Order: sequence, then structure tokens, then C-alpha cells
Amino acid sequence: MQDSINKRPEHAHVPSGLALPTRDLKPRKKGITSVIDWGPDTFGWGGSEIGIRSALECTSDYIDFVKIFAPNLLLLPEQTIKKAVACYKDYGVSVYAGGIIFEYAYRKNQVDSFLQLLRRVGLDALEVSENCVSLSRDERMKVIDQLQKQGFQVVYEYGTKDPDVPMQLDDLDQIVADLLTLGIDYVTLEQSELDLLASERPTDMAQLKAREWFSRALIEADPYRFPKQHATMLVEFGSDVNLANITLGQALRLEGMRRGIGRAVNYSIFADL
Repeated sequence: MQDSINKRPEHAHVPSGLALPTRDLKPRKKGITSVIDWGPDTFGWGGSEIGIRSALECTSDYIDFVKIFAPNLLLLPEQTIKKAVACYKDYGVSVYAGGIIFEYAYRKNQVDSFLQLLRRVGLDALEVSENCVSLSRDERMKVIDQLQKQGFQVVYEYGTKDPDVPMQLDDLDQIVADLLTLGIDYVTLEQSELDLLASERPTDMAQLKAREWFSRALIEADPYRFPKQHATMLVEFGSDVNLANITLGQALRLEGMRRGIGRAVNYSIFADL
């Protein structure tokens, strides 16, 4: 996904003089913030081109990826989605389609129609998820390979929306290894899977964080639990953890928290002064 970001936009904010603790500039390899655009929703800006531009004028430096909330691809007018996608790209932000509609199209044997829709709205990247559809290893590899051959970048999300048992780390290790052979750098970890693992197998949670590939994991947060949950993740995983499912309206505050500013992180910026 980051290959599509070639340079910092001309409007990029470069502080001088008094400055906050620095972070890597885009394209980043760590500390990634992946936003979800819910459309015209109560979670900050979204949906409207004017609203998106207003948000990105302030925050584009701090947003690496944007996922278009999957159902909106079929609920909103195509021209609305097309304008939103173009806007994100104008500001140097990689944008892709959420995975649920891909799963729906896969079950209905209408993936080609779905890809045609993505092309019409200017999307050249999509999420392959298994929230509601389970793929065998061969099916997963074949689907991703076919999408890549058709010119689409793939973001993979691991996990179901309502898991019955905690994830098996060995299975996840194999999936990550497979994805690397296909040139996919990042894997998103479903929030529900992480919640269950933390509550039922905390020792496995510690082992997950110790995985060599964990730096390439995007950890889903819960927008409804902002900022407390997000602050907890920054403490648990480090300020450079990759976080996903951040809303447009939360991106700027999250960036401040990463740098130690905010009640949720106890203004840790002052700890080393």
C-alpha cells in the first residue's frame, strides 16, 4: 500500500523552532495510523469531499491508510465515493475498500462485478478478510494472487467478527508467512480476536507481541472506546504501534497521544524533560 505514496504533499506541515518529539515521516514502517471512513457519520468528517479535504488539510501528515467502510460502496452514490477516493489520493493517503463486500461478492460468485465497481470509483486496492467467509489456505493464496494479477493491491485482515475460541498463533504465523511470499507487508488483526485472546489467553497475547512480524501488524481499535483504549494500546505496545479503525475525527488527537500529550496518556511528554 505504501508504494502508492511517492512524496510528501506540498502542503505538508514541517515544524520549526519549538517542536514536539519527532516521528518518522511518510511512508512510515512503524507507527502507522489507518483510518476508517464511515461516510457521513457522527465520527468526525467523512463522506463529503469538502469535509474530507477540511480534515486532511490538518491531518494528512498523520494518516497513512484509509479504508472505505465496506457497505458504503453499495449504499452511497458512486460519484460520492469516487470524489472521496480522489481526495485521499490528492493528499498522499493510500485508500482501499473494506473487506465485507468482497466476502459478500465472493459468496455470490460476483467478484468480477465488485472489481468493476472498484475501478469505476478509482480504487486500486482492497481488503481481503475472512470475517464471515472462511477460506482454505489454497483458496486464500489463489484469490490474492488473482487480485494482484488484475492490478489490485491487497490488504489482508485476519480473524472473524465473533470468534468462539482464541486464535491459534501457529495458524497466524503460517498466514503471515504466506502473505509475505505474495508481497503483502501488513496484516490487520481483527479487534474481536484480540479482545478474546487478551481475556482468555493473556500469555499468548504476550507471545503475539513478541513475534518478529508483529511490527507489520495493524491492530484494530474500537472507535467507541476512544481515547482510553487507544492510550492503553500505546502503553502496552509502544507509541509506534500500528493502529487501525481510527476515525478521521480521532486521527489528530491520536497523533498527539503518540507524542505524549493528552490526559489519556498522562501527559507523558513531560516525563523525560
